[in-house]
Amino acid sequence: MFENLSGRLADATRNLTGKGRLSESNIKDTLRQVRLALLEADVALPVAKSFIEKIRERAVGEEVGKSLSPGQALIKIIHAELVSLLGQETKPLEFRAQPPIVIMLAGLQGAGKTTTAAKLARRLITKDKKSVMMVSVDVYRPAAILQLKTLAEDVGATFCDSDAAQKPVDIVAKALDEARRSHVDVLLLDTAGRLHVDEELMDEVAKVHQAAQPHETFFVIDSMAGQDAVNSARAFNEKLPLSGVVLTKTDGDAKGGVALSVVEVIGKPIRFIGVGEKTDALEVFHPDRMASRILGMGDVLSLVEEIEDKVSKEKAEKLAKKLQRGRGFDLSDLRDQFEQMLNMGGMAAMLEKLPIPGNVNPGMLKDAANEKQLRRQIAIINSMTPGERRFPKTINGSRKKRIASGSGLQIQDVNRLLKQHVQMEKMMKKMSKGGMKKMLRGMPGGGMPPGMPPPGR
Repeated sequence: MFENLSGRLADATRNLTGKGRLSESNIKDTLRQVRLALLEADVALPVAKSFIEKIRERAVGEEVGKSLSPGQALIKIIHAELVSLLGQETKPLEFRAQPPIVIMLAGLQGAGKTTTAAKLARRLITKDKKSVMMVSVDVYRPAAILQLKTLAEDVGATFCDSDAAQKPVDIVAKALDEARRSHVDVLLLDTAGRLHVDEELMDEVAKVHQAAQPHETFFVIDSMAGQDAVNSARAFNEKLPLSGVVLTKTDGDAKGGVALSVVEVIGKPIRFIGVGEKTDALEVFHPDRMASRILGMGDVLSLVEEIEDKVSKEKAEKLAKKLQRGRGFDLSDLRDQFEQMLNMGGMAAMLEKLPIPGNVNPGMLKDAANEKQLRRQIAIINSMTPGERRFPKTINGSRKKRIASGSGLQIQDVNRLLKQHVQMEKMMKKMSKGGMKKMLRGMPGGGMPPGMPPPGR
Protein backbone atom coordinates (compact mmCIF):
# COMPACT_ATOMS: atom_id res chain seq x y z
CA MET A 1 0.00 0.00 0.00
CA PHE A 2 1.06 3.62 -0.66
CA GLU A 3 3.73 2.66 -3.25
CA ASN A 4 2.64 5.36 -5.71
CA LEU A 5 2.29 8.03 -3.03
CA SER A 6 5.67 7.20 -1.47
CA GLY A 7 7.45 7.63 -4.81
CA ARG A 8 5.70 10.91 -5.63
CA LEU A 9 6.41 12.42 -2.20
CA ALA A 10 10.10 11.49 -2.49
CA ASP A 11 10.29 13.19 -5.92
CA ALA A 12 8.51 16.29 -4.65
CA THR A 13 10.79 16.90 -1.66
CA ARG A 14 13.93 16.26 -3.74
CA ASN A 15 13.30 19.59 -5.52
CA LEU A 16 14.22 21.48 -2.35
CA THR A 17 17.89 20.45 -2.51
CA GLY A 18 20.24 23.37 -1.83
CA LYS A 19 17.72 25.69 -0.18
CA GLY A 20 18.70 27.26 3.16
CA ARG A 21 15.18 27.59 4.50
CA LEU A 22 11.62 26.69 3.63
CA SER A 23 9.70 29.64 2.18
CA GLU A 24 6.41 30.27 0.37
CA SER A 25 8.21 30.52 -2.99
CA ASN A 26 10.47 27.45 -2.79
CA ILE A 27 7.80 25.09 -1.41
CA LYS A 28 4.98 26.23 -3.73
CA ASP A 29 5.78 23.74 -6.51
CA THR A 30 6.61 20.99 -4.02
CA LEU A 31 3.25 21.34 -2.25
CA ARG A 32 1.47 21.35 -5.61
CA GLN A 33 3.14 18.01 -6.40
CA VAL A 34 2.22 16.65 -2.96
CA ARG A 35 -1.40 17.71 -3.55
CA LEU A 36 -1.47 15.96 -6.94
CA ALA A 37 0.11 12.87 -5.40
CA LEU A 38 -2.62 12.77 -2.73
CA LEU A 39 -5.41 13.14 -5.29
CA GLU A 40 -3.90 10.42 -7.50
CA ALA A 41 -3.83 8.18 -4.41
CA ASP A 42 -7.64 8.61 -4.11
CA VAL A 43 -7.49 10.95 -1.12
CA ALA A 44 -10.74 12.97 -0.84
CA LEU A 45 -10.32 16.51 -2.22
CA PRO A 46 -11.34 18.34 1.00
CA VAL A 47 -8.91 16.17 2.97
CA ALA A 48 -6.05 16.85 0.52
CA LYS A 49 -6.73 20.62 0.60
CA SER A 50 -6.82 20.77 4.40
CA PHE A 51 -3.67 18.63 4.65
CA ILE A 52 -1.68 20.86 2.26
CA GLU A 53 -2.78 24.02 4.07
CA LYS A 54 -1.62 22.66 7.43
CA ILE A 55 1.78 21.75 5.95
CA ARG A 56 2.11 25.22 4.35
CA GLU A 57 1.36 26.95 7.67
CA ARG A 58 3.99 24.91 9.50
CA ALA A 59 6.63 24.93 6.76
CA VAL A 60 6.83 28.59 5.72
CA GLY A 61 9.71 30.26 7.53
CA GLU A 62 10.95 26.99 9.03
CA GLU A 63 14.69 27.25 9.56
CA VAL A 64 16.65 24.28 8.25
CA GLY A 65 18.98 22.97 10.94
CA LYS A 66 22.52 21.79 10.25
CA SER A 67 21.49 18.16 10.57
CA LEU A 68 18.57 18.45 8.12
CA SER A 69 18.27 19.32 4.45
CA PRO A 70 15.20 21.38 3.36
CA GLY A 71 13.69 18.21 1.90
CA GLN A 72 14.19 16.38 5.20
CA ALA A 73 12.72 19.31 7.13
CA LEU A 74 9.59 19.20 4.97
CA ILE A 75 9.40 15.40 5.30
CA LYS A 76 9.49 15.85 9.09
CA ILE A 77 6.52 18.25 8.90
CA ILE A 78 4.62 15.97 6.47
CA HIS A 79 5.25 13.00 8.79
CA ALA A 80 3.78 14.85 11.78
CA GLU A 81 0.71 15.89 9.77
CA LEU A 82 0.25 12.35 8.40
CA VAL A 83 0.29 10.95 11.94
CA SER A 84 -2.35 13.50 12.89
CA LEU A 85 -4.43 12.72 9.78
CA LEU A 86 -4.26 8.95 10.40
CA GLY A 87 -5.59 9.26 13.94
CA GLN A 88 -2.61 10.25 16.11
CA GLU A 89 -2.63 7.26 18.49
CA THR A 90 -3.11 3.50 18.36
CA LYS A 91 -6.35 2.47 20.06
CA PRO A 92 -6.16 -1.09 21.46
CA LEU A 93 -9.13 -3.33 22.16
CA GLU A 94 -10.59 -2.91 25.64
CA PHE A 95 -11.32 -6.06 27.69
CA ARG A 96 -12.20 -4.56 31.07
CA ALA A 97 -16.00 -4.87 30.65
CA GLN A 98 -18.11 -7.80 31.84
CA PRO A 99 -17.73 -10.70 29.36
CA PRO A 100 -18.75 -11.53 26.78
CA ILE A 101 -17.21 -8.53 25.01
CA VAL A 102 -19.32 -8.14 21.85
CA ILE A 103 -17.60 -7.01 18.65
CA MET A 104 -19.84 -6.31 15.66
CA LEU A 105 -18.63 -6.08 12.05
CA ALA A 106 -20.61 -4.08 9.49
CA GLY A 107 -19.94 -2.94 5.92
CA LEU A 108 -20.63 -3.26 2.23
CA GLN A 109 -21.00 -6.51 0.30
CA GLY A 110 -17.62 -7.99 -0.64
CA ALA A 111 -15.60 -5.82 1.75
CA GLY A 112 -14.21 -8.91 3.51
CA LYS A 113 -16.21 -8.94 6.78
CA THR A 114 -16.35 -12.74 7.18
CA THR A 115 -12.63 -13.19 6.53
CA THR A 116 -11.90 -10.26 8.87
CA ALA A 117 -14.02 -11.92 11.57
CA ALA A 118 -11.84 -15.05 11.29
CA LYS A 119 -8.62 -13.01 11.35
CA LEU A 120 -9.77 -11.07 14.38
CA ALA A 121 -10.83 -14.28 16.16
CA ARG A 122 -7.43 -15.85 15.52
CA ARG A 123 -5.66 -12.75 16.82
CA LEU A 124 -7.80 -12.68 19.98
CA ILE A 125 -7.15 -16.39 20.62
CA THR A 126 -3.41 -16.47 19.89
CA LYS A 127 -2.21 -13.03 21.03
CA ASP A 128 -4.74 -11.96 23.66
CA LYS A 129 -5.44 -15.50 24.97
CA LYS A 130 -9.21 -14.97 24.86
CA SER A 131 -11.92 -17.56 24.24
CA VAL A 132 -14.00 -16.53 21.22
CA MET A 133 -17.45 -17.41 19.92
CA MET A 134 -18.49 -16.45 16.39
CA VAL A 135 -21.99 -16.03 14.98
CA SER A 136 -23.32 -15.02 11.55
CA VAL A 137 -26.46 -12.93 11.14
CA ASP A 138 -26.08 -12.92 7.35
CA VAL A 139 -29.34 -14.55 6.29
CA TYR A 140 -29.12 -13.30 2.70
CA ARG A 141 -25.87 -14.57 1.18
CA PRO A 142 -25.93 -18.27 0.25
CA ALA A 143 -23.56 -20.35 2.39
CA ALA A 144 -22.46 -17.30 4.47
CA ILE A 145 -23.24 -19.11 7.73
CA LEU A 146 -21.41 -22.27 6.61
CA GLN A 147 -18.39 -20.19 5.53
CA LEU A 148 -18.09 -18.57 8.96
CA LYS A 149 -18.54 -21.94 10.68
CA THR A 150 -15.67 -23.43 8.63
CA LEU A 151 -13.44 -20.44 9.42
CA ALA A 152 -14.31 -20.65 13.13
CA GLU A 153 -13.13 -24.27 13.18
CA ASP A 154 -9.91 -23.28 11.36
CA VAL A 155 -8.96 -20.59 13.89
CA GLY A 156 -10.08 -22.48 17.02
CA ALA A 157 -13.18 -20.45 17.89
CA THR A 158 -16.53 -21.88 18.97
CA PHE A 159 -19.49 -21.28 16.67
CA CYS A 160 -23.09 -20.42 17.47
CA ASP A 161 -25.31 -22.05 14.85
CA SER A 162 -27.82 -19.87 13.02
CA ASP A 163 -30.26 -20.42 10.18
CA ALA A 164 -31.20 -18.37 7.13
CA ALA A 165 -34.88 -18.73 8.12
CA GLN A 166 -34.27 -16.91 11.44
CA LYS A 167 -34.53 -13.18 11.99
CA PRO A 168 -31.15 -11.47 12.62
CA VAL A 169 -32.34 -10.02 15.95
CA ASP A 170 -33.37 -13.51 17.16
CA ILE A 171 -29.96 -14.90 16.15
CA VAL A 172 -28.28 -12.17 18.24
CA ALA A 173 -30.41 -13.00 21.31
CA LYS A 174 -29.57 -16.71 21.02
CA ALA A 175 -25.85 -16.00 20.56
CA LEU A 176 -25.69 -13.70 23.58
CA ASP A 177 -27.39 -16.33 25.74
CA GLU A 178 -25.09 -19.10 24.50
CA ALA A 179 -21.97 -16.92 24.97
CA ARG A 180 -22.92 -16.15 28.58
CA ARG A 181 -23.64 -19.79 29.40
CA SER A 182 -20.37 -20.89 27.77
CA HIS A 183 -18.40 -18.18 29.63
CA VAL A 184 -16.60 -17.03 26.48
CA ASP A 185 -14.58 -13.81 26.61
CA VAL A 186 -15.52 -12.40 23.20
CA LEU A 187 -18.54 -12.77 20.91
CA LEU A 188 -17.82 -11.83 17.27
CA LEU A 189 -20.90 -10.81 15.30
CA ASP A 190 -20.64 -11.01 11.48
CA THR A 191 -23.45 -9.08 9.75
CA ALA A 192 -24.69 -9.21 6.16
CA GLY A 193 -23.16 -6.91 3.57
CA ARG A 194 -25.47 -4.11 2.54
CA LEU A 195 -25.44 -1.02 0.34
CA HIS A 196 -25.63 2.23 2.28
CA VAL A 197 -28.45 3.41 -0.02
CA ASP A 198 -30.68 0.45 0.95
CA GLU A 199 -32.79 1.99 3.74
CA GLU A 200 -34.48 -1.26 4.73
CA LEU A 201 -31.20 -3.14 5.28
CA MET A 202 -29.61 -0.13 7.00
CA ASP A 203 -32.55 -0.06 9.42
CA GLU A 204 -32.05 -3.78 10.01
CA VAL A 205 -28.38 -3.40 10.91
CA ALA A 206 -29.34 -0.64 13.36
CA LYS A 207 -31.80 -3.07 15.04
CA VAL A 208 -29.10 -5.76 15.21
CA HIS A 209 -26.80 -3.24 16.89
CA GLN A 210 -29.53 -2.30 19.37
CA ALA A 211 -30.13 -5.96 20.24
CA ALA A 212 -26.40 -6.81 20.56
CA GLN A 213 -25.27 -3.63 22.37
CA PRO A 214 -21.70 -4.26 21.17
CA HIS A 215 -18.67 -2.86 22.96
CA GLU A 216 -16.97 -2.33 19.58
CA THR A 217 -18.64 -1.70 16.21
CA PHE A 218 -16.18 -1.89 13.32
CA PHE A 219 -16.87 -0.71 9.80
CA VAL A 220 -15.03 -3.07 7.43
CA ILE A 221 -13.89 -1.23 4.33
CA ASP A 222 -12.15 -2.40 1.13
CA SER A 223 -9.07 -0.18 0.69
CA MET A 224 -9.32 -0.54 -3.10
CA ALA A 225 -12.89 0.79 -3.26
CA GLY A 226 -11.73 4.43 -3.45
CA GLN A 227 -14.04 7.34 -2.63
CA ASP A 228 -17.17 5.14 -2.78
CA ALA A 229 -15.92 3.39 0.35
CA VAL A 230 -15.44 6.73 2.14
CA ASN A 231 -19.00 7.81 1.25
CA SER A 232 -20.30 4.47 2.56
CA ALA A 233 -18.33 4.90 5.78
CA ARG A 234 -20.01 8.28 6.28
CA ALA A 235 -23.49 6.74 5.77
CA PHE A 236 -22.82 3.82 8.15
CA ASN A 237 -21.40 6.23 10.74
CA GLU A 238 -24.66 8.18 10.67
CA LYS A 239 -26.68 4.99 11.22
CA LEU A 240 -24.42 3.20 13.73
CA PRO A 241 -22.21 4.42 16.58
CA LEU A 242 -19.01 3.14 14.94
CA SER A 243 -15.96 2.76 17.19
CA GLY A 244 -13.42 2.15 14.45
CA VAL A 245 -12.54 1.00 10.96
CA VAL A 246 -10.89 -2.18 9.64
CA LEU A 247 -9.15 -1.70 6.28
CA THR A 248 -9.03 -4.87 4.15
CA LYS A 249 -7.05 -5.91 1.05
CA THR A 250 -4.29 -3.36 1.70
CA ASP A 251 -1.74 -5.77 0.18
CA GLY A 252 -3.40 -5.27 -3.24
CA ASP A 253 -3.75 -1.49 -3.00
CA ALA A 254 -0.89 0.69 -4.24
CA LYS A 255 -2.77 3.95 -3.62
CA GLY A 256 -3.90 3.98 0.02
CA GLY A 257 -6.12 7.06 -0.26
CA VAL A 258 -8.93 5.45 1.72
CA ALA A 259 -6.71 5.19 4.81
CA LEU A 260 -5.86 8.88 4.56
CA SER A 261 -9.48 9.98 4.01
CA VAL A 262 -11.65 7.82 6.22
CA VAL A 263 -10.34 9.01 9.61
CA GLU A 264 -10.76 12.66 8.64
CA VAL A 265 -14.20 12.16 7.05
CA ILE A 266 -15.93 10.12 9.79
CA GLY A 267 -13.73 10.99 12.76
CA LYS A 268 -13.21 7.34 13.75
CA PRO A 269 -9.81 5.62 14.01
CA ILE A 270 -8.52 2.79 11.85
CA ARG A 271 -8.09 -0.11 14.29
CA PHE A 272 -6.79 -2.97 12.10
CA ILE A 273 -5.56 -3.54 8.55
CA GLY A 274 -5.78 -6.76 6.54
CA VAL A 275 -2.44 -7.43 4.84
CA GLY A 276 -3.09 -10.76 3.10
CA GLU A 277 -5.51 -13.62 2.55
CA LYS A 278 -4.39 -15.92 5.40
CA THR A 279 -6.09 -15.76 8.79
CA ASP A 280 -2.91 -14.46 10.47
CA ALA A 281 -2.69 -11.50 8.06
CA LEU A 282 -4.22 -8.85 10.32
CA GLU A 283 -2.18 -6.06 11.89
CA VAL A 284 -2.98 -3.46 14.53
CA PHE A 285 -2.99 -0.04 12.87
CA HIS A 286 -0.31 2.33 14.19
CA PRO A 287 -0.65 5.88 12.71
CA ASP A 288 2.98 6.82 13.38
CA ARG A 289 4.32 3.61 11.82
CA MET A 290 2.05 3.94 8.79
CA ALA A 291 3.16 7.56 8.28
CA SER A 292 6.78 6.37 8.29
CA ARG A 293 5.92 3.66 5.76
CA ILE A 294 4.23 6.19 3.45
CA LEU A 295 7.35 8.38 3.51
CA GLY A 296 9.69 5.47 2.71
CA MET A 297 11.11 5.30 6.24
CA GLY A 298 9.91 1.73 6.69
CA ASP A 299 8.16 0.21 9.70
CA VAL A 300 10.90 -1.64 11.52
CA LEU A 301 8.97 -1.94 14.81
CA SER A 302 6.15 -3.87 13.12
CA LEU A 303 8.71 -6.04 11.31
CA VAL A 304 10.45 -6.89 14.60
CA GLU A 305 7.10 -7.77 16.21
CA GLU A 306 6.21 -9.97 13.25
CA ILE A 307 9.57 -11.75 13.37
CA GLU A 308 9.11 -12.42 17.11
CA ASP A 309 5.65 -13.87 16.44
CA LYS A 310 6.32 -15.94 13.35
CA VAL A 311 9.98 -16.93 13.27
CA SER A 312 10.79 -20.20 15.03
CA LYS A 313 13.12 -19.33 17.92
CA GLU A 314 14.06 -22.99 18.24
CA LYS A 315 15.26 -23.16 14.62
CA ALA A 316 17.07 -19.81 14.91
CA GLU A 317 18.94 -20.95 18.05
CA LYS A 318 19.78 -24.29 16.43
CA LEU A 319 21.23 -22.51 13.37
CA ALA A 320 23.20 -20.06 15.54
CA LYS A 321 24.79 -22.92 17.54
CA LYS A 322 25.57 -24.79 14.34
CA LEU A 323 27.36 -21.77 12.87
CA GLN A 324 29.26 -21.11 16.09
CA ARG A 325 30.59 -24.69 16.01
CA GLY A 326 32.00 -23.98 12.58
CA ARG A 327 29.52 -26.14 10.66
CA GLY A 328 28.45 -24.64 7.37
CA PHE A 329 25.15 -23.06 6.36
CA ASP A 330 23.74 -25.80 4.12
CA LEU A 331 20.78 -25.96 1.74
CA SER A 332 18.43 -27.36 4.41
CA ASP A 333 19.15 -24.22 6.44
CA LEU A 334 18.45 -22.07 3.37
CA ARG A 335 15.12 -23.88 2.88
CA ASP A 336 14.22 -23.10 6.52
CA GLN A 337 14.91 -19.41 5.84
CA PHE A 338 12.68 -19.44 2.73
CA GLU A 339 9.87 -21.19 4.63
CA GLN A 340 10.02 -18.62 7.43
CA MET A 341 9.86 -15.81 4.84
CA LEU A 342 6.73 -17.41 3.38
CA ASN A 343 5.27 -17.64 6.88
CA MET A 344 5.74 -13.87 7.17
CA GLY A 345 3.98 -13.19 3.87
CA GLY A 346 7.04 -13.45 1.64
CA MET A 347 10.00 -11.15 1.18
CA ALA A 348 7.75 -8.52 -0.43
CA ALA A 349 5.82 -8.06 2.83
CA MET A 350 9.10 -7.72 4.74
CA LEU A 351 10.58 -5.23 2.24
CA GLU A 352 7.50 -3.04 2.61
CA LYS A 353 8.43 -2.52 6.26
CA LEU A 354 12.11 -1.77 5.62
CA PRO A 355 13.47 1.72 4.90
CA ILE A 356 14.18 1.67 1.14
CA PRO A 357 16.53 4.36 -0.28
CA GLY A 358 14.79 6.89 -2.52
CA ASN A 359 16.67 5.81 -5.64
CA VAL A 360 15.54 2.18 -5.29
CA ASN A 361 12.19 1.11 -6.70
CA PRO A 362 10.45 -1.06 -4.03
CA GLY A 363 8.33 -2.64 -6.77
CA MET A 364 11.45 -4.06 -8.45
CA LEU A 365 12.63 -5.58 -5.18
CA LYS A 366 9.24 -7.17 -4.57
CA ASP A 367 9.10 -8.63 -8.08
CA ALA A 368 12.51 -10.20 -7.52
CA ALA A 369 11.51 -11.83 -4.25
CA ASN A 370 7.86 -12.77 -4.55
CA GLU A 371 6.10 -15.75 -3.02
CA LYS A 372 6.10 -17.69 -6.28
CA GLN A 373 9.89 -17.41 -6.53
CA LEU A 374 10.35 -18.60 -2.93
CA ARG A 375 8.16 -21.64 -3.59
CA ARG A 376 10.23 -22.52 -6.68
CA GLN A 377 13.44 -22.32 -4.67
CA ILE A 378 11.98 -24.58 -1.97
CA ALA A 379 10.90 -27.05 -4.70
CA ILE A 380 14.48 -27.18 -6.04
CA ILE A 381 15.90 -27.94 -2.58
CA ASN A 382 13.21 -30.59 -1.98
CA SER A 383 14.31 -32.34 -5.21
CA MET A 384 17.80 -32.89 -3.80
CA THR A 385 19.00 -35.83 -1.72
CA PRO A 386 19.88 -35.22 1.97
CA GLY A 387 23.57 -35.59 1.01
CA GLU A 388 23.30 -32.94 -1.70
CA ARG A 389 21.63 -30.52 0.70
CA ARG A 390 24.40 -31.11 3.26
CA PHE A 391 27.25 -30.89 0.71
CA PRO A 392 26.16 -28.58 -2.16
CA LYS A 393 29.60 -28.74 -3.79
CA THR A 394 28.90 -32.36 -4.79
CA ILE A 395 26.13 -31.18 -7.15
CA ASN A 396 27.64 -31.63 -10.63
CA GLY A 397 26.09 -31.24 -14.09
CA SER A 398 24.17 -34.53 -14.14
CA ARG A 399 22.82 -33.97 -10.63
CA LYS A 400 21.68 -30.46 -11.61
CA LYS A 401 19.81 -31.94 -14.56
CA ARG A 402 18.06 -34.46 -12.29
CA ILE A 403 17.19 -31.80 -9.69
CA ALA A 404 15.82 -29.44 -12.37
CA SER A 405 13.68 -32.23 -13.79
CA GLY A 406 12.42 -33.24 -10.35
CA SER A 407 11.36 -29.68 -9.49
CA GLY A 408 9.85 -28.95 -12.91
CA LEU A 409 12.31 -26.10 -13.52
CA GLN A 410 15.41 -25.34 -15.59
CA ILE A 411 19.12 -25.98 -14.88
CA GLN A 412 19.59 -22.16 -14.83
CA ASP A 413 17.18 -22.01 -11.87
CA VAL A 414 19.25 -24.59 -9.99
CA ASN A 415 22.45 -22.64 -10.75
CA ARG A 416 20.82 -19.42 -9.52
CA LEU A 417 19.80 -21.07 -6.25
CA LEU A 418 23.27 -22.53 -5.67
CA LYS A 419 24.83 -19.10 -6.28
CA GLN A 420 22.38 -17.55 -3.81
CA HIS A 421 23.32 -20.20 -1.26
CA VAL A 422 27.03 -19.37 -1.60
CA GLN A 423 26.28 -15.68 -0.96
CA MET A 424 24.10 -16.49 2.06
CA GLU A 425 26.75 -18.86 3.42
CA LYS A 426 29.39 -16.10 3.26
CA MET A 427 27.07 -13.68 5.04
CA MET A 428 26.26 -16.23 7.75
CA LYS A 429 29.98 -16.85 8.36
CA LYS A 430 30.55 -13.13 8.86
CA MET A 431 27.62 -12.92 11.26
CA SER A 432 28.80 -15.94 13.27
CA LYS A 433 32.24 -14.30 13.69
CA GLY A 434 30.78 -11.08 15.06
CA GLY A 435 30.85 -9.40 11.68
CA MET A 436 27.26 -8.17 11.91
CA LYS A 437 28.28 -4.87 13.52
CA LYS A 438 30.94 -4.27 10.86
CA MET A 439 28.47 -5.05 8.08
CA LEU A 440 25.87 -2.65 9.53
CA ARG A 441 28.40 0.11 10.15
CA GLY A 442 29.44 -0.13 6.51
CA MET A 443 25.90 0.65 5.38
CA PRO A 444 24.51 4.21 5.06
CA GLY A 445 23.35 5.43 8.48
CA GLY A 446 24.91 2.42 10.14
CA GLY A 447 22.37 0.16 8.47
CA MET A 448 19.74 1.16 11.02
CA PRO A 449 16.38 2.88 10.57
CA PRO A 450 16.25 6.69 10.82
CA GLY A 451 16.64 7.91 14.40
CA MET A 452 18.24 4.69 15.66
CA PRO A 453 21.97 4.42 16.53
CA PRO A 454 24.18 1.78 14.89
CA PRO A 455 24.85 -1.37 16.99
CA GLY A 456 27.42 -1.04 19.74
CA ARG A 457 26.82 2.64 20.51
